Amino acid sequence: MTTNEAQDALRPDCETTGPPELNSDDHGYASTDVTRTSAASEDAGPSCSAHASLKYSLLGPSLTKAGQDSVDQSKVSEIIYNASKGSKYFNREEERDKALTVKIDRILRKKSDLERLDLSKHMRKADTLIAELELSRDLTQYIVHLDCDAFYAAVEQLDHPELAELPFAVGGGVLTTCNYVARKFGCRSGMAGFVAKKLCPNLVFLPLNFEKYTAKANEVRKVIAEYDPRFESASIDEAYLNITEYCQDHHMTPADAVAQMRREVQQRTNITVSAGIAANAKLAKICSNINKPNGQFVLPSDRTSIMNFMRDLPCRKVNGIGRVWERELAAVGIKNCGDIYGQRQFLNPLFGDKACEFLLQCHLGLGRTNVQPAEDYERKSVGTESTFHEMEDSQKFREKLRWTAEELEKDMRRAGCKGRTLVLKVKLHTYEVLTRQTVTPKAICQADDLYNYALPILAKLEQEIPSMKLRLMGLRCTHLVSTKRPDTLAFFGLKPRIGGASAEPGKVLRKIADTLDDDGWEKLPDELLFESDSEPEPGINEGLSGPRPSPRRWHGKEAAHNSALQAASSAQMQEEWWDCPICSRPQIADERQFNEHIDSCLSRSAIRDAVQRDAAQASPSPSRTEVQEPKRSRITSEKKRGRPPSVPDPKQKKICFG
Repeated sequence: MTTNEAQDALRPDCETTGPPELNSDDHGYASTDVTRTSAASEDAGPSCSAHASLKYSLLGPSLTKAGQDSVDQSKVSEIIYNASKGSKYFNREEERDKALTVKIDRILRKKSDLERLDLSKHMRKADTLIAELELSRDLTQYIVHLDCDAFYAAVEQLDHPELAELPFAVGGGVLTTCNYVARKFGCRSGMAGFVAKKLCPNLVFLPLNFEKYTAKANEVRKVIAEYDPRFESASIDEAYLNITEYCQDHHMTPADAVAQMRREVQQRTNITVSAGIAANAKLAKICSNINKPNGQFVLPSDRTSIMNFMRDLPCRKVNGIGRVWERELAAVGIKNCGDIYGQRQFLNPLFGDKACEFLLQCHLGLGRTNVQPAEDYERKSVGTESTFHEMEDSQKFREKLRWTAEELEKDMRRAGCKGRTLVLKVKLHTYEVLTRQTVTPKAICQADDLYNYALPILAKLEQEIPSMKLRLMGLRCTHLVSTKRPDTLAFFGLKPRIGGASAEPGKVLRKIADTLDDDGWEKLPDELLFESDSEPEPGINEGLSGPRPSPRRWHGKEAAHNSALQAASSAQMQEEWWDCPICSRPQIADERQFNEHIDSCLSRSAIRDAVQRDAAQASPSPSRTEVQEPKRSRITSEKKRGRPPSVPDPKQKKICFG
């Protein structure tokens, strides 16, 4: 950046809305505007130079939310800065901003040292990684990211239609969301309520009602399940779908299928949704935010279109790059995803292997194409936390800890797991976050155990920090152990596991049945329903050769049980025959009797009798050798009883008389 450009960036109106720009010092490497003092910055005033990065950070993580494009973010940052100045939150953010500035200076010094070295090795390594990643590109899938428009606010507006043209937000101390009228003033989720009031004095606040939001979310999921029963819920108001098979079966383009789905959602729920359609989940997530609200964007599934799309895309638009990493990348010259390739030799030395691979994937526009229910993923932890007004009473700490333990027990029972490591998280009144953990002697999930093991951790924190004041408390369990009952039938290979992986690498198995009923659930084939009393019971051969039903593929916690399908499945299971994995003989479809039969098959006497019986049937006319078989068995039994074998003495000579 030239000196004139730096002076323009530091003028009093503070019109820059991106991360603070970088300048070159006399030593040849960049330094941030926060630490640089010049004549231009002095003329502009300290509020626009020394705190430029802090003002940008105070805009919060929701800066890229839809409805913010036409907002003057410089004025919003100035209002937030002045409204929160002097508060504990402001002081904490200021400390974090200074620490980040120091870290960026360290990164820039390291980059300056690297520029004096031969980086051809890092260049070749990055090029090799790019070639490997390019081989993994899959352009055959149609991935959709569906996002409800201002979901909480939209649900509340159904009950309060008089607020349609007024700015209103849902939440109290902190906004969970706000309608698009309020977003024109700069209000957004995660913003403090008093700051939002300064941005929009006429803002109306509505209380939260999670039961109402959950019910409406289930209505939306019921519609999208008709397009992909294996959809993946990313949150209460967004989901990923793979509509490749739906488009093939219905001979529709992805754009037409998604437009139809959005219309059905609006007709049946009175909620509008926006969608992004692309070749992978990462691109679909970015595309869903382009034409909000109530719109969709299709990114063509060809490499040229994807590379052109990513070239001019700001890094902050990518899910996984926040305001901190955005500043670090901007410091080394990476503002858009197209800038990553030119700096590829510095990525690994500056940010590490994982970050390097992630950034190269962003440059190439690569992402995952597997979409599956959340419960199919391996869960790493289960936790809960809550924010409250400042609290300093020791007895209230324990009451809050007890309540948190009870809430965590509910979550762990729903997840069907226990934890071996318990983590306590607290946030001080200074907004400093502390975490402490302990390894329990056994896996726990009950509220009493959670409370008893967390209480000593809390007591130790009280000793370390006298007069401790808290505003957040949470508990989390890691190193999980499943408490779900194992599927015995699937263990013996009698039925596929629910949510099983595809047999062919890269093939997506999404089809459940050829036909669906009116509610979007699978219809059981007619030939598997034995409703007629006059129909003869199927024989053994029919039970073995007859078609087997497709397993019901639930969407886990989001799917409701279909009682009719369940009753039909149970009636069909009573007439089914199971093959014994030991003797391969058909058995009645009763789990207890089947297990008893397997135990009998595995017994030693049963196996011996079966072998002898098969040998006798194979040889109806026994030979002389076989007649002597009982004698061999007697000799063998004598050996088992400990008698020494009759081995000939090598010193003895056999004398034959002719």
